[in-house]
Amino acid sequence: VQLQASGGGLVQAGGSLRLSCAASGGTIVDYGMAWFRQAPGKEREFVAAVSKRSLTIDYTKDAKGRFTISRDNAKNTMSLQMDSLKPEDTAVYYCAASFYSSGTRSVGDYHMWGQGTQVTVSS
Repeated sequence: VQLQASGGGLVQAGGSLRLSCAASGGTIVDYGMAWFRQAPGKEREFVAAVSKRSLTIDYTKDAKGRFTISRDNAKNTMSLQMDSLKPEDTAVYYCAASFYSSGTRSVGDYHMWGQGTQVTVSS
């Protein structure tokens, strides 16, 4: 399975973006899925995760209330709706799939990664 992230761009603080992750070459139905991000000079960090049937959703404290993760197994896609964006949200955002069906916060638990999409929030 290959993952491809899209939807990034330049937005002003307070604005919104919707990121998408499309899977090809296989199905994501059995995988926990997540979004991570990496800002320049920083380590890749967890943003949000969704379990394989969307029964469990996890956000960082900073993302909760502003971001919404969702998935559509029938379409083999996952999304991240990001509202009330802040300059500190600026990063490359990656989608990822894990054999842990509940989704986890650990980078090492994810075996498939999309190529990343740049999100830049101006002040």
